[in-house]
This record gives sequence, C-alpha cells and structure tokens, in this order.
Amino acid sequence: MKKFISAIALMASLALCAQETNDNIEKWSAGRPDGHAPIAVMGDHMHGKNEWMFSYRYMYMNMEDLKQGSDNASYDNALANYMVTPTAMPMQMHMLGTMFAPSDKVTLMAMFNYVSMEMDHLTRIGGTFTTESSGLGDIKLSLLYQFFNKNRQSLHGQIGFSIPTGSITESDVTPASTPNETELPYPMQLGTGTFDPLVAVTYLGQSNSVSWGSQIKGVFRLGENNRDFRYGNRYTFNNWFAVKATDWISFSTRLEGLIVGELGGADPNLNPTMVITADTGNSGGTFLNGGFGFNIYASKGALKNLRFGFEFATPFYQDLNGIQLKNKETLTLGTQYSF
Repeated sequence: MKKFISAIALMASLALCAQETNDNIEKWSAGRPDGHAPIAVMGDHMHGKNEWMFSYRYMYMNMEDLKQGSDNASYDNALANYMVTPTAMPMQMHMLGTMFAPSDKVTLMAMFNYVSMEMDHLTRIGGTFTTESSGLGDIKLSLLYQFFNKNRQSLHGQIGFSIPTGSITESDVTPASTPNETELPYPMQLGTGTFDPLVAVTYLGQSNSVSWGSQIKGVFRLGENNRDFRYGNRYTFNNWFAVKATDWISFSTRLEGLIVGELGGADPNLNPTMVITADTGNSGGTFLNGGFGFNIYASKGALKNLRFGFEFATPFYQDLNGIQLKNKETLTLGTQYSF
C-alpha cells in the first residue's frame, strides 16, 4: 500500500515538473484518433463541460493450461493433490459505459457489464465436464478530477467504487453433484460481494504526431462478503504510446504491470481439496502484459466524434500463487460516441 501511494506521488510530481518547465500553453487535445488511450484502458480521459460520452466494449479473455509460480505445470501436477483440475476458461464481457462532465474540471463515469464464462475440467479418473455462469457483474461509479491541462500535457485523478451487483452464488451441475447444482468456485462468480473503492492517477502527453500516457490504479477490498471471503487487491500500472498515422487512425502499443493479491477468508460451501479453483492459495499473482492495437476517429461528417478501438494483448510474464490456469490472449474492441 505504501509503495502504491509513493508511486502515485512520484508520477504526479514528475508530471507537474514537466508542465512547469515548458512555456507552451497549448492544451492536450482529445480531438484526434490517439486522443483516447488503447480501448482496454478505462478512465483515461476527461470531457469538456456538459459533454456526454457513451461507450460499448467487448472483451474476450482466454485462460488455458496450468502454471505453478512462473513455471509451466501439467495436469498430473494438479491431480496429485486435487480431485479435479480446470483445463481452460474462456470469458466474454460486454461493457456499457457513460461519462458526463458537469464542468471542465470534473467528469463522472459509470460502467455496467455482463459476463459470460465457461470452465472445462479434467478429473483424476480421466473424465471431463464443463461448467458455465453468466449474468450482470458489479457496477462501477467514478469521479475524475483534472489537475491541469497545459503544455500538451494533462494530469487527472480518479476516485470511485464498485457496487456488488454481481452474483457470488453461481452454481451448476458437476459429475459429483448430479442431478443437483453445486456452488461454483471463485473464478466463476460474477461479482465480488464487496464495495470496493478504487483510486487512480493518469498522465497524458502528446506532440503533433504521437501521444503517450501512464496510469496507476489500485482497487481495494474492504471486509469480507456474506460468503466469508474477499478477493485480493489489484494494482495496475499502464503505459502506452500511440502514433497518429492520419487524422482518422492511430496505432498503439501498451505495457501493463499487474499485481493481484490472494483471496482472503474462504467460502464454507466450497471444498478446497476438490478442485484447484476452490483453494484460496491458488489465487493472485504478478503479471507483465503487452498490447497492440489501433483507434479510428471520425473528426467530421455524419459520424463526427464516433470512435472505434481494437487491441490484442498477451502476457509477457506471469508468476502465479500456487497452481492456476495460465493467462493467454485478451481481445478488446469497442466504440465510443461523444456529444
């Protein structure tokens, strides 16, 4: 926590120093294809007074095979200690967002999502089965405040929280529970069950043909939910660089550092010796992810202020606590419209 606060303070200080040493007063501009971050980054930009923006994002994330620590692991490694191991978990998420700026300094943001997940399993005796869950996730509300926009650089902060609207009691039929449903392990639940505050700071800069940005964000779990557990805190540090190829398209690259804490407590309805995903020791880790994408922006005509973004991301490094499914590719695409 202290390191997270120190990192925010350092980033803010560097940005303030940069803007104070430049006599150019031209503002950072969102009115170009690289005026928004890669589509997978949230809370990256502000809006002018009385401006609205509506957005839709689709994300596909795939997890497959196993990893123990930073090393690859086999299904036999998992089945030596558990009766069941997952083999793959594709997840799809549909995200609707809205932003409104009551002033040039303040932008309000709300995010709603619908999640759909599947998990394929292998049993110790060689059987296979699949479980599924889908539904609304947690709602996220935030306030963004702009500290400055000067010298083609901008710095803003974000505070918010998530409302636990997503289910944490999803269930499905397994071979051991047939014909009845049984509660699914932690990764297959749709929400957190807790009110989770978040804090972030985002720095943006641009020149005539390139732009760049950094965002540090923390999501904190306060207390346990009504199933006697809580998910781990999340700390992300995103850095991106984009090139404006034309007035309507830009290409970007992104590097993300992510730290996810272990689950705390335990759901009394889950047997931690049955499947690795029900054991809280097999949760959390450290990740270094890279992404490549593009943004398209209509600056005039009937589609003015309409954007489309796409990004492909993949882990460069992952060090997982215990034994877990390995993160693979993530695809994010979406559209944004402001007026």
